[in-house]
Amino acid sequence: MPQPPDTWNPQHRDGLSLFWYKFATSLGLAVDSIRAHKLRSFLTLLGVIIGVGSVILVGAAIDGLGSYAEESTAKAFGGETFLVSQVTNASSRKEYFDKLRDHRRIDAADLAYLEEVTGDRILYSPYANRIADVKRGSETYEECAIVGAFANLPEIREVNVAQGRFFSEQEDSSRQQVAIIGFDIAERLFPGSNSLGKTVTIRGREFTVIGVQEKLGSAFGRSQDNGVYIPYRTLTRIWGTERNMAIFGKPRPGSGLTLDEALDVTRVALRVRYKQKPSELDKFDTLTPDAIRGFIESIMSLISAVIVPVTAISLLVGGIVIMNIMLVSVTERTKEIGIRKALGARQGDIRLQFLLESSLLAAVGGAMGILVGVALTFVIGKAFELTMSITAFYVALSLGVSSVVGIVSGLYPAMRAARLDPVEALRAE
Repeated sequence: MPQPPDTWNPQHRDGLSLFWYKFATSLGLAVDSIRAHKLRSFLTLLGVIIGVGSVILVGAAIDGLGSYAEESTAKAFGGETFLVSQVTNASSRKEYFDKLRDHRRIDAADLAYLEEVTGDRILYSPYANRIADVKRGSETYEECAIVGAFANLPEIREVNVAQGRFFSEQEDSSRQQVAIIGFDIAERLFPGSNSLGKTVTIRGREFTVIGVQEKLGSAFGRSQDNGVYIPYRTLTRIWGTERNMAIFGKPRPGSGLTLDEALDVTRVALRVRYKQKPSELDKFDTLTPDAIRGFIESIMSLISAVIVPVTAISLLVGGIVIMNIMLVSVTERTKEIGIRKALGARQGDIRLQFLLESSLLAAVGGAMGILVGVALTFVIGKAFELTMSITAFYVALSLGVSSVVGIVSGLYPAMRAARLDPVEALRAE
């Protein structure tokens, strides 16, 4: 049991020394009680350990998911790129169909107009998407995203080629049948061999593979490595003139325009082309990386608001267990309480002893829960190759909640112990 400080003297009871003496005495009794019932104390801690560990694990998964989604979006979209299309996003089915009705289709003539009017300051590339199977011999990769674009697309958004190269302007203007294939397609159709210079078949036409895109992984459950980039003019020759496309844009290096300024220049040019009045809303949609990040953050906040409180319920269960055990402890130690009161202990001393015991149980359980949560996060992240990151917020949240649980759970048992009549308590067997 901790000893009171040497400076304490019953004849000279200054406030600080007296408080330290009572605190040290109560803490020593609480530690002795926990040590005397090791198994019961550990079983009491389990609820808190599971609760804190769950909060840490879920928090790490949510933060990791947000970071992974943002990283995947940056790879697929680019950091300084904007997108113009008939519909880029919609929060509901009704909004989507309203935009289809009210917005104009973006076509090749619109792209040509933008290049003529603002092309000296802004880089543009069409982004026409088709779905088709890619074949090589008897092997087929079904439903690949065939993307037609200009040769400057890698300058506008992140299209990193791990092997080979992207197609050139000359290959686009002459409608060459060349392709940059996704990582998954290369793995499926050319297992264990180099795909560069070999051919794949798309819609009955042979394309020469001149590049393999770097592995992107999946975003929101969908693979990003099943795409094929081909020259835009080659795509229009096979599928016909594009009547509804998306256009990627980016400020030209040296233009002095920011992303928002370049987007505003593009919007004004299209509004002029569509003869829109100042009071009218845009008859087209735009999308920027900030808008995507905002959407991801709102989704992550919603997930956190729903899942974390549900997970924290296990901490409430742990608190109920602590309260029950503390009530049993009060019953078992009734005679001890009577002896302490007979020797001069006040109600506040008894109350402090049991509050410290419940708080100590919750604190130890919280610390062990953090270790369990960190260990599970590391093991699950490595085993399933998941992005999971532990943040100070969820650690502080779990510790704070477990501390509150310890205090609240011990409050009623402590008050009950403090109100025991010393005479009746001494008679207890």
